[in-house]
Amino acid sequence: MEINESEKSKSSPGDHLANERTFLAWIRTSIAMMGFGFVVVKFTLFIKQLSLVLTDKVVLPGKGYSSIIGVLLVALGALIALFSFIRYRITERQLADKKYAPSYMLTMLVTITIVIISVLLIIYLLPGL
Repeated sequence: MEINESEKSKSSPGDHLANERTFLAWIRTSIAMMGFGFVVVKFTLFIKQLSLVLTDKVVLPGKGYSSIIGVLLVALGALIALFSFIRYRITERQLADKKYAPSYMLTMLVTITIVIISVLLIIYLLPGL
């Protein structure tokens, strides 16, 4: 069975569906990051309220760094959503042109940012031990 030239140039539906699944996985990652950032910000508020109820004084003075870290996580989630859409569209175009070239920029950006935020969280949590 010989494949003619017009069938060779078509990208398969499986390629496009895989691209869409990858995009949706990145969207889930962005939602998880934003949710975690929200929890980090609100956890400090919860601890303050709990300390007021139990001791009539605030245990954690000021906001601390959890608000900054939480907002960074929410911003990271938004950036992941934006960059994943851009990558999705680029990949769609490459699949249509049969010129796919993988890119590791989004993966590298997310990994480096998560490592930096993890280090910040560790530094924030160490004095409390």
